[in-house]
Amino acid sequence: MKLLLIVFVVFVVASPCLSARITRNTSPSFNVVDYGAMGNGQTDDSQAFVKAWQEACGATEDTTTLLIPKRKTFMLQPVSFRGPCNPATINIKLEGAIIAPKRVEAWKWPKNDRDTWIQFSAISGLVINGGGQIDGQGAAWWNCYSNSNCDRPTALHFHDCEKLVLSGLTHINSPRNHISLNACNGVVISKLHITAPADSPNTDGIDISKSSNVVIKNSKMETGDDCVAINHGSTFISIIDVFCGPGHGISVGSLGQNGAYHTVEEIYVRNCTFSGTTNGARIKTWMGGRGYARRITFEDIILIAAKNPVIIDQQYNPYDSVNAVRVSDVTYRNVRGTSSGEHAIKLHCDKTIGCTNILLERINITSLSGEETCASCKNAKGVCSSCIPNVPCLTDNY
Repeated sequence: MKLLLIVFVVFVVASPCLSARITRNTSPSFNVVDYGAMGNGQTDDSQAFVKAWQEACGATEDTTTLLIPKRKTFMLQPVSFRGPCNPATINIKLEGAIIAPKRVEAWKWPKNDRDTWIQFSAISGLVINGGGQIDGQGAAWWNCYSNSNCDRPTALHFHDCEKLVLSGLTHINSPRNHISLNACNGVVISKLHITAPADSPNTDGIDISKSSNVVIKNSKMETGDDCVAINHGSTFISIIDVFCGPGHGISVGSLGQNGAYHTVEEIYVRNCTFSGTTNGARIKTWMGGRGYARRITFEDIILIAAKNPVIIDQQYNPYDSVNAVRVSDVTYRNVRGTSSGEHAIKLHCDKTIGCTNILLERINITSLSGEETCASCKNAKGVCSSCIPNVPCLTDNY
């Protein structure tokens, strides 16, 4: 036994490659408290976070962790965390709470940037989890918006990020939308709880633009606007097992504002519940816009007193124009539950371009009041199979 131990020790000492490999595989942790963060909910901890981020981003190991410890509340001014970073994976372990300044006038903005509270940009392999909370302290901003229409920031913004994982967090009371994804690829978002009052203006759960290969799953969103909004340049977006309500539903668009050329395609929404929402599964485009929204599926949808459960609005904020964003290859399948509005289904399409290849299959939407539901349909072409209510401008196919 002594001989074996001596041989092993000699081998380790004499093998610098093995020693380097052991060192390289360790995962260092950078605790924001070690960089001066107080975590008392009042002191500005922004610079401590930036210093800890710079150390984690610049580390030579394959994986690093930035720790935001539990039982502490960290107040951050608008702050940006930028890459590219050396590690293949940076894990932000958010166990405590992060809050924004409570008063609008207390926010300290960087030069020429008043759009975002917390921003991550140009980072690959970012993982944010840990069960903590992000509080945007939005109430003062909502009042400001009502009184003077002031510009409000997004709480958490990701730009040009790849292999992004966001999981197990609570997001509350953003001044505007809670989470934005822009120009991101390869994103998995799960087990989030996003909440804001039903009357809070434009507090979308997640906004997506110019991004691809995004999965949002197993989450609950209770907001004052869209639970998820899918905007221009988005492709291959999957939304699975999301509870939405209150809010404005899950929306593709709006697209084509001010005559813009906008595109969205390959959208898949499955096993989602809309409870007390203004809309359910919605596509909305502006008249005068150009581009397309196509290959979109809403499947296995449960409705609980949703006002406009199934809606395509190709005339969003209409005005006279010969152009419209083309809407095609849209499927609503196995949609069931109750509607609080008169029209359970609204397909309002442009008279010149119209909506094409629209399939409604196994639709059963009844009225919350017990009265018969109905559908409103203009300029849509497609098939309605086993639909309650019947959709008059689509072909019956039983």
